[in-house]
Amino acid sequence: MPSIVDIAVQTEGFSTLVAAVQAAGLVEVLATGGPFTVFAPTDDAFAKLPPGTVQTLVDNPPQLARILKFHVVAGCWKKDDLMTQHELNSLESSPIPIRVSPIFEVKNATVLAADIEADNGIIHVIDNVILMG
Repeated sequence: MPSIVDIAVQTEGFSTLVAAVQAAGLVEVLATGGPFTVFAPTDDAFAKLPPGTVQTLVDNPPQLARILKFHVVAGCWKKDDLMTQHELNSLESSPIPIRVSPIFEVKNATVLAADIEADNGIIHVIDNVILMG
């Protein structure tokens, strides 16, 4: 089974996320560590950010890594596992609000595809980049 990184690289619509993970130096962690649950923003989600934001973040790897770590939690959390959770702590150490019913949402993002299994965790595809605060 492919890793979280392998799935992102092989799946259309994640080129911005893959470039961001590379720029932040998180490839090895997300390819070999875990298990992790990743809330993965699509290219369209990154495109919703104000113009120039992605480039500014790529030019500031520590800030980019912090934002990306806010999209990752330790453990393997499938949608059904999250039914009783109101929040999870991200690898960035900030809480992420979770709502599963009636719509599966993570902070300000809606989950477009849930429970994509990787050999080192689970991916939930989201429609917005989530930010701390």
